Amino acid sequence: MVATGNRYKVEEIRAVLADLPVAVRSLAEFPGAPEVVEDGRTYGENALKKAWSAAKFTGKPALADDTGLEVDALGGRPGLYAARFAGVGCTFQDNIRKLLRLLEGVPPQHRGARFLCVLALADPSGREQVVDGELRGLIAEAPAGCGGFGYDPVFYVPELGKTLAELTPEEKNRISHRGRALVKARALILVG
Repeated sequence: MVATGNRYKVEEIRAVLADLPVAVRSLAEFPGAPEVVEDGRTYGENALKKAWSAAKFTGKPALADDTGLEVDALGGRPGLYAARFAGVGCTFQDNIRKLLRLLEGVPPQHRGARFLCVLALADPSGREQVVDGELRGLIAEAPAGCGGFGYDPVFYVPELGKTLAELTPEEKNRISHRGRALVKARALILVG
């Protein structure tokens, strides 16, 4: 079970884990699941909090994700607050506009950034595991591409010459921070 209401994350996780003998279900399939306040000081704390909440509520093993975008020129911001960078209730576009506004005039060589994804797996039997994945890149000066979600249109991968939003879902899942974390999580799921 995936402890998120973000349908885009669920789609990516389902795609990467499709060949495993497990049913990947979304928390949205469990009405009444408690809302988890992401008030941890680290991605790991938030991911574990969400995973344990879902595992306790459903009685099933739960996989939870906490992902952030850390921009070098902004001292690592938005970091943990990437999803709500432009404020509570903001859209992906609101976050991108704020990010690009803060980076106005910053030259390309100083627009380094990384996506970090931390996945936590919690089993009602009491077992927990945490893995992570990272992708380094640059923040583009303008959005490009129509795939992906979140900051994907402005996260430029120099080795590919494209933003994450310009990649096919399969290409993105192969190289992304979440894809890299899921490769590690697959081993835990198979052992578990």
